[in-house]
Amino acid sequence: MSKPSLRERYADFFKEVAKHSTVAAKIDETNVYQVANPVTRKFMDKLVTDNMLPDSHLGAEENFLDFYNQVQAGKRGLILMEHYSNTDLPGLCYLLERSEKKELSDLSKKIVAVAGMKLNEENPVVRAFAESFTRVVIYPTRSLNKKEEQAVSEEEIQAEEQKARKINFAAMRAMDECKRRGEVILVFPSGTRYRPGKPETKRGLREIDSYLRLFDIMILVTINGCPLEIQDDDMLNDLIEPAKQIFSASKVIECKPFRQNYLATLPADEEDPKQKMIDHVMELLDEQHDIFEKQL
Repeated sequence: MSKPSLRERYADFFKEVAKHSTVAAKIDETNVYQVANPVTRKFMDKLVTDNMLPDSHLGAEENFLDFYNQVQAGKRGLILMEHYSNTDLPGLCYLLERSEKKELSDLSKKIVAVAGMKLNEENPVVRAFAESFTRVVIYPTRSLNKKEEQAVSEEEIQAEEQKARKINFAAMRAMDECKRRGEVILVFPSGTRYRPGKPETKRGLREIDSYLRLFDIMILVTINGCPLEIQDDDMLNDLIEPAKQIFSASKVIECKPFRQNYLATLPADEEDPKQKMIDHVMELLDEQHDIFEKQL
């Protein structure tokens, strides 16, 4: 029996959820911070419930708890998480919220995800699901590069670069405000969902190095098991197969010493230390993923 796609399985469901969307379809510097929509969140929770098998759980729960307690004590917290599907953030929040530990339920409410403009601008259904969670929206470098390749004049390129600068400057200000409120920023360091056979989608973005300089502590979160299989760039074409999932946290890492200690191991003439730094982070995520894979 073939696996159904999201579009096939949830056609009527998607029509209903899109009715409750309230956020702007176009992003500019005035609307980069978007608070979760509790109505569409109910729909997303159903999607997770349908496709996450009952024995799914948090791995190394004590590390999530330590992270939360340090954030509560005033540390600025960052989560760097693997990215396999558009149910990654919903799945993590779902398990945290339903933890027996009140602290972890509270942690789920503090998470603010960094999201690319594509989630808002390309499809009204995807936009409705994305707005189920509080986000800071950015103009990703990859998207800017594509726009520049498609531009027919130097003026268009300059206009797009100016737009990207305005949006990303506003996003950085919004993240600063989140940190002051004690919220936690979650980033997918690959910037896109991993696609089998396309190793470039699992390469970390060099821009992540700046996050290590801006936060006090972080945890690395891995995801073992995935209910969605990517077919193409149309997110609603993902194929569904319910799965056991384990969302696991590393021990809490002090960002600045971690960064400084690793950079100190690189040769003085290293051409791109920022890329090497994030390559190291991705290696650590791979190692952690392999450890928890044995529990599936």
